[in-house]
Amino acid sequence: MWRRRMWLAGSTGVVVIVAVVAVVGNRQFKHASEDPLTHADAVVVLAGEHDGREAYGVQLAEKIGAPTVLMSDPYPSEDAAMKPWCGKRRGEVRVICDRPSLLTTRGEAMMARKYGRELGWRRIVVVSWRFHLPRARFIFGQCYSDDPAQVVMQAVPRSYSQSFAYWETTYAYQYAGFAKAALEGLCPR
Repeated sequence: MWRRRMWLAGSTGVVVIVAVVAVVGNRQFKHASEDPLTHADAVVVLAGEHDGREAYGVQLAEKIGAPTVLMSDPYPSEDAAMKPWCGKRRGEVRVICDRPSLLTTRGEAMMARKYGRELGWRRIVVVSWRFHLPRARFIFGQCYSDDPAQVVMQAVPRSYSQSFAYWETTYAYQYAGFAKAALEGLCPR
């Protein structure tokens, strides 16, 4: 009888945790808000799937008059999706591809800060998955600039028709990433 009650209490706890992660994660990550688009000195495209983010980053740069797109390029040198973009000009837009020293969002933010200092950027637009925007915003606040007006977050325009299990895993990963970023604190300046 005691074991059955413990099992029931444990199972109920797991169901409650899964439900809370699903509800809060859905709102915070799956439906994360973008920042209003405004003029910027550069567009920074974070690595991820080749889901159109490279083309979208260049389109955004053209739309807002940003002369530079910085693409995080942790991919192998023979990556066919990056070759058409790296080291090229797209009209008035110069595309720079670089591998961050840390293959994380933190590494990408530090790489953007390095280029921002060298090239005199005051404001950047950061492109990533919609569900990654809250964590990327937090990390860029730690490593690029603590002035929220200097970092504008934009989501890759795409739909996500994934399973419940996929979203639960994604939410858990994003929460763990937030915890890690909080523990790491500010990036060295």
